[in-house]
Formats: sequence, C-alpha cells, structure tokens
Amino acid sequence: MKTSTLRYLAQRGFDVIVVPQSISADELRAIGADALFYSNGPGDPAASDAQVELLQGALREGTPFFGICFGNQLLGRALGFGTYKLPFGHRGINQPVWDKTTGTVEITSQNHGFAVDAPVDGVLDSPAGFGRVEVSHFSLNDNVVEGLRALDIPAFSVQYHPEAAAGPHDSKHLFDRFRELVISRNGASA
Repeated sequence: MKTSTLRYLAQRGFDVIVVPQSISADELRAIGADALFYSNGPGDPAASDAQVELLQGALREGTPFFGICFGNQLLGRALGFGTYKLPFGHRGINQPVWDKTTGTVEITSQNHGFAVDAPVDGVLDSPAGFGRVEVSHFSLNDNVVEGLRALDIPAFSVQYHPEAAAGPHDSKHLFDRFRELVISRNGASA
C-alpha cells in the first residue's frame, strides 16, 4: 500500500493496520477493525477468489468498505459482477472521469489493465445478493466503469488513484467520504 494512502487515512483519524493478503476472516475479526480498505494491485481480479470471499464476508457483517483500483475490481466481483481485461490499459495522468454523485469531472491518475463489467446507467441489483448498486464513476474516454457505490450496504470504490496526484487533487474527498461512511455505520469517530 502506498505511503500516501496510509497518510491520507491517518490524517482522517483512522488507526491503520496493514494486513497481508493471506489474512483469514477469523484473523480479521480478531483485529476488531471498524472498516476495511483494499488498495491497488497488481493482479488479475479473476484469480483472487480468497480476497473476494473475505470481502463478501465483511460486507455481510456490515463492515464499511472503500476500495481503490484493484479494490474496485474486487468489490465488483464481491457484488457479483464480472471483470475483463482491457484491450489497452488505462495508464497515466489526466484521465477524465465523470463522478455521477457530484456531477463533476475529476482529472485522475490511472494504472490498470482490468475493469468491472457492469452497465454505467441505472441502478443494478447485486447478483451476489448485496442489494442495489450503481456505477458511481465512469471514464469519459471509453465509458469504462471507474467506480461503484452500494446503496444498501456501506461500500464504495474507485478504479483510479485518488492518492496519486502529481497535479490536481480532485479526488481526495473520497477519503473524507470513507470516514463519514465509517462514522455513520459505527456511530463513533474513525
């Protein structure tokens, strides 16, 4: 996990515990975490069944979740959507993404070769039984899914890197959004 991600979470009052990708559900419960955050990869989301199962268990328990990049792909799979390899990955800075929640265009930094397979319009039912889901962000270059928001459980994600911005910091508010989600779910400070 990037140092900047840890810093952004800590600046918002999170006591961050970094765990290995091999952590079990019982080990995660023993930590007593108030929330779960999945960072960027690399990896093929279709080859990450253990992480998807861990996330599904946490979502069933009502644990707030925020995912970035690979974390977005794993949330998509946990919710029951597929993923696919892009013909040409999204790489570099200055990638325009429409944030449907705020109605703004964010200039983002991206480095991914896979994407979530879901329609960008409308509210969808989670094929895995997690209620309603919407695509919250999409690429203005090619309509690729750039974010997901669960409407009935406390979970959201983005495909791009809000922690990596050499220039614009259009997406830092997502860390605040995660803090607010955790506070509203747990009734205490993060």
